[in-house]
Amino acid sequence: MQPVHPLPRKFYDRNAVQVAPALVGCRVVCRGRVARIVETEAYVGEHDLACHSRAGRTARTEVMYGDPGTAYVYLIYGIHPMLNAVCGPGAAANAVLIRAAEFVPGAGSEPWLHPSARGPGNLTKALGVGLRDNRLDLCDPASALFIAPRAERAKPKLLRTPRIGVDYSGPWATELLRFCEAGNPAVSRP
Repeated sequence: MQPVHPLPRKFYDRNAVQVAPALVGCRVVCRGRVARIVETEAYVGEHDLACHSRAGRTARTEVMYGDPGTAYVYLIYGIHPMLNAVCGPGAAANAVLIRAAEFVPGAGSEPWLHPSARGPGNLTKALGVGLRDNRLDLCDPASALFIAPRAERAKPKLLRTPRIGVDYSGPWATELLRFCEAGNPAVSRP
């Protein structure tokens, strides 16, 4: 396997609605484990009623107001870590949830910790992502967690759908802010 390097900070320094589709096909690398991202969701800022920053700056969301290209890891239901990439521009408090990934044969030296990365909870279990990874710099090649560019030249064919599990967010529940690779069996839901 050739060495992989993280995406540059400028990649993340734009709104999550632009970053989310661009992350599909990229590779998430965590402590020697590698997975190819096949599904993401954009959370576009304080005005997005499904986005954590809708409540403004809190201890939990402070990371979202920081540097683009920072990991935002939080627990859902107090159990499952969720992996997000903070986006920009600047401190615009938006992020991309990494929802699902697929195994990359021969790409990592460490075995997955869970048999599937289909769904955001399984993804973090498979790669060993936890709360200790909150605020890691995804642009640092020495980081235990980063996202590398696509290995293939062609962009994957994308489907755009509403996000999953955000029915509470009023009109934002129907916004087409989920991006997934068409026909990929590792996508969490059709």
